[in-house]
Amino acid sequence: MYSKHPLASALLDAAARESVPLLEATEVAEVPGSGLRARIGDHSVWITGRKKLPPAMTATLPPSAPGLECIVVVDDHVTGVFRFEDQPRQDTKPFLDHLAPQHHIDHVTLLSGDRVAEVTLFAKKMRIEHVYGGMSPEEKVEVVRDLTRQTKTIYVGDGINDAPAMLNATVGIALGVNSEITSEAAGAVVLESSLRGVDELMHIGARMRRIALQSAVGGMSLSIAGMLVAGLGLLSPIQGALLQEAIDLLAIMNSLRMIIPPPTLSDYTVPAIIADATIPSSKASM
Repeated sequence: MYSKHPLASALLDAAARESVPLLEATEVAEVPGSGLRARIGDHSVWITGRKKLPPAMTATLPPSAPGLECIVVVDDHVTGVFRFEDQPRQDTKPFLDHLAPQHHIDHVTLLSGDRVAEVTLFAKKMRIEHVYGGMSPEEKVEVVRDLTRQTKTIYVGDGINDAPAMLNATVGIALGVNSEITSEAAGAVVLESSLRGVDELMHIGARMRRIALQSAVGGMSLSIAGMLVAGLGLLSPIQGALLQEAIDLLAIMNSLRMIIPPPTLSDYTVPAIIADATIPSSKASM
C-alpha cells in the first residue's frame, strides 16, 4: 500500500485473495538499501533482506531457499519470511537480442540487489554474461563508475535503489514511475514499464541527434562556402547578408523536422506468441 517496490503489488494481491485485512501503518520510511520501516499500532515493523539483519536475528531464520526473500521484523524479533518466485518478462530476451544489431549495444551488465544465486539463474536464462548480484546501492555506483570510465553507458532501472547508479551513468532511464527519486535521477523516464518504450526512446534520441548534426554541419558548411564566394568578390555585402539569412532559415526549418512524428518510432517487434500471452506477475507465498 505504501511501498512503490514492484513486489508490493504481489503482496497486496495475495492478501486480497486470502481476505487478509490491511492494518493502518504510520511513520512509513523506505531507506535505499535498508528496507521498509513503519509503525503499526504500538509495534515497530521492519521489512528487509537477510543480509541486513544482525547475526542474532539471522540465526533464527529458516535455511535459504530459491526465490526472492523478505524478512519481517516486529519489535526487533523475526516474525515472518516472505519468499517470491520472480517470473521474467517474456519480452526481455527478444529485446536483449534486438539491442546489438539495431542499437550497437553488445555489452549488457546486470546489477541487482537480489541474492547472487537468483540473479545468476535469471542471467543464464537471458544469456547475460556480466552479472553482479547481492549489491547495495553504493556497490552499484562503483560498478557503473568503472564502466562509464571505459565507455558510454545506459542504465535502465525501476527502483529507488537504482537512483544513485543512474546519476553516474552516461544516460539514466527510469522504467515506469515507481519512485519519484528514481524519476528525478534519470535523464529520461519511460512512463509505462515497457521495453518497447525504451526502444522508442533510443530511436527518438538517435533521430534528434541526426537532425541536429545535419542542421549544424550543413549550416556551417554553407556559411563557409558563402564566405569563400564573398571573399572572391562574387557577392556584395547585401547579397552575403541575405544569403546568410537564407542559410539560417534552412537550418531552422530542418531542425523543425524533429517535431514531425515519423511513421514509426520503434523497429522492435514483440513476437506474436509473446504479445498474445499473459505475462505472469510475481507470486508471493508465506
